[in-house]
Amino acid sequence: MKLIKTFLINGIILTITSLILRCIAMFFNSYISQKIGAEAVGLYGLVMSVYGFAITIALSGINLATTKIVAEEIAIGNLGNITKVVRKCLIFSLLFSCIGSFLLIIFAPFICKTWLHGKISSVPFYIISISLPFISMSSCLSGYFSAVRNTIKPASDQIFEQLLKVILISLFLNYFMPCGLEYICISLILGNIISEIISFLYIYILYKFDEKKFTQYRCSKLYFEKKILKITIPVGLTSFVRSGLSTIKQVLIPLSFEKNGSTCEQALSSYGLISGMAMPLILFPNTIVITFSNLLIPEFTEFNARSEYSRINRITKRIFKYTIFFSIISSILLFIFANKLSNLMYKSTDVVIYIKLLCPLIPIMYIDNVVDAILKSLDKQVTVLKINILDLLTSIIIIFFIIPIFGITGYIFSIYFSEFLNFILSFRSLKKELKNHC
Repeated sequence: MKLIKTFLINGIILTITSLILRCIAMFFNSYISQKIGAEAVGLYGLVMSVYGFAITIALSGINLATTKIVAEEIAIGNLGNITKVVRKCLIFSLLFSCIGSFLLIIFAPFICKTWLHGKISSVPFYIISISLPFISMSSCLSGYFSAVRNTIKPASDQIFEQLLKVILISLFLNYFMPCGLEYICISLILGNIISEIISFLYIYILYKFDEKKFTQYRCSKLYFEKKILKITIPVGLTSFVRSGLSTIKQVLIPLSFEKNGSTCEQALSSYGLISGMAMPLILFPNTIVITFSNLLIPEFTEFNARSEYSRINRITKRIFKYTIFFSIISSILLFIFANKLSNLMYKSTDVVIYIKLLCPLIPIMYIDNVVDAILKSLDKQVTVLKINILDLLTSIIIIFFIIPIFGITGYIFSIYFSEFLNFILSFRSLKKELKNHC
């Protein structure tokens, strides 16, 4: 009973936090979209896809490693090892992030020239490289708080970071916007990076206060490097491939629009309308699903460590029922209120058609998040990443061959195909895993 109560309290705290953050992000993105235009939104989206690739290298599964190993040590009562695990994970996160920063600096000129048509210089990417160590170490500490079921502290950190980001970006945009596209991107990136650095300092201070409760326990002589590497190396390598393919996919989309006859500006605008405006609205209710899905990882990790497989099976069925109900309601409401939401957020109806076209996908997208979280908690994180890689490869093929012929219709088709393929493969893997343990 206490476990359920803790889970629900943490879920409510994180859900409220996530909804606050999503609302801030959505309204701020609406403000940004109106201020800088669809072309700049599209260009910034491409820059952020490269940023996401660099972050993947910097993280290399360190959040998952911290959460799982700390949760396992709690499950078997080795509380004295927790600070040792976190310390080792922080060292690895710093190492991985330095590799990510180095690669980003090396390849920045090539990316700008080949993928971004020389619209911006390498400077934004050099600035991005500074933030990677802080993002990686923040992710590590977030994994710790997730494992010890302490959600209030990271929640306060996320709200603080988001508010700081809004203030900084607004200030930078007002100052740099007249200078052109590159300075718009730099303004957005600077706001992100400075808030990430300050956010890390804040969560690190919170961790130092929190770790004191474990110092009274004796630390064993166990070495956790192998355990950490057992998770981070396969997750890091497959994440590297997946994120690289994802970046290629995002870059190919506007290039394929150009092959369909669009100008560079029109291609970036089309990409911005769907990826930068429609998708954030579609995924807004998914915040709740993702929140509870992430909370399942430490819970199911402990069940798995204690071989409580019947409990995993029972809870999984219940979660699926709730997620299906919630996602269907979300899909219906977004479809009905697409016009009002579009006018409210973007002062335009250009994005309405794309919201309505993507609404039927919502149940598949939301349930897939739950399936992935459960698979990760059952030590099948590599399986999840392999499925994502296969999904991306097929998406890239479709984008390369279909969009030049069918334009936006081809892009919508690629999204549908990708989501259905990912869901079917993930669901089959989970079904097989649960069957093996029953």
